[in-house]
Amino acid sequence: MATTFSLPDYRDLARLIATRTNEDVQRALRAEVLSLNDLAALVSPRADEHLAVMAAKSQTITRQRFGRVVQIYAPLYVSNYCTNRCLYCGFSAEHPIRRRRLTLEEVEKEADTLKNRGVNHLLLVSGEAPKMMGVEYIEQVAERLKDRFASLSIEIQPLTEAEYARVFAAGITSVAVYQETYNPELYQQLHLSGNKADYTYRLATPERAAAAGMREVGIGTLLGLGDWRTEGLVLGLHLSWLRKRFWRTGFTVSFPRIRPAEGGFRALAPVSERDLSQLIFALRIFDHDVGLLLSTREEARYRNGMVGLGPTRYSAGSCTSPGGYAEGEDSDEQFTVDDIRSVAEVCAAIQGQGYDPVRKDWDACFQAL
Repeated sequence: MATTFSLPDYRDLARLIATRTNEDVQRALRAEVLSLNDLAALVSPRADEHLAVMAAKSQTITRQRFGRVVQIYAPLYVSNYCTNRCLYCGFSAEHPIRRRRLTLEEVEKEADTLKNRGVNHLLLVSGEAPKMMGVEYIEQVAERLKDRFASLSIEIQPLTEAEYARVFAAGITSVAVYQETYNPELYQQLHLSGNKADYTYRLATPERAAAAGMREVGIGTLLGLGDWRTEGLVLGLHLSWLRKRFWRTGFTVSFPRIRPAEGGFRALAPVSERDLSQLIFALRIFDHDVGLLLSTREEARYRNGMVGLGPTRYSAGSCTSPGGYAEGEDSDEQFTVDDIRSVAEVCAAIQGQGYDPVRKDWDACFQAL
């Protein structure tokens, strides 16, 4: 097996999707174990007329593997400093927003606010500025919070394998890192400068995190940049490769769609709710066990409608600016959220549909076993 994930030719994958037939889709829906061609069929235009069947199959698989459980989590933004210039991001270094990194005391205050709202799974988020968000800072944050929360995840700049091992030892349980777009040419056009402009280093980040022993690794693309069908196929291939090589690591997939942000960037390839649903169903049918996240980027109506159909984790009560929870900051956010309900309201909506919003399904003591 290759030692690092090698991306097939992006154009060939797009052509493979375009040539899938109705028979290919039906064959994929009957398959127990799906191939590259099967996943290509499920994300193809031909699968659109089978969306109801895909939803039913995705729902059945999700119920079999996850029961009625939907995990609740929330992001905690610790810094909006960033050295990258990415055309789509509100934290881009060229935007004249107020920059802030929370002190350890401020992080605790934010975390306590979320804890009091019933959140036990935290995702620590920052812009990518290694001098402001060094490993030492993450270690200190983890040491202060790990005994209060069931899990601590990070979505920060890519680290080395040794650095991931350090933060794991400090109490960080998982890493989320998104390729944004798997299209190498488009990636270079969107990332003007900064470490994030290194496509290859970012592509290898999930495997460095898994190799370091991280319990869980999350991957995804920013929907609205490249063609979602091809991005979805590559996402499935990447996931499959990671699973085979790092079978002890759990994996999740997120589906962030572009939201309004500082800079006014608009989606280059808009993704409708129907498109998003097809992608979620396709990946659930392709990988029965992967955790699928649906964030507050999506509006409440859509999130309510997707309960039980594929996603297994929902963020709730989210704020995307540092200090937003305890201090009520409403500016300098990375993007605006669409589902503005409280944690309690999101949980009530999930319960109202017969599902169980679980606020804790892991304990840090397991990590020491």
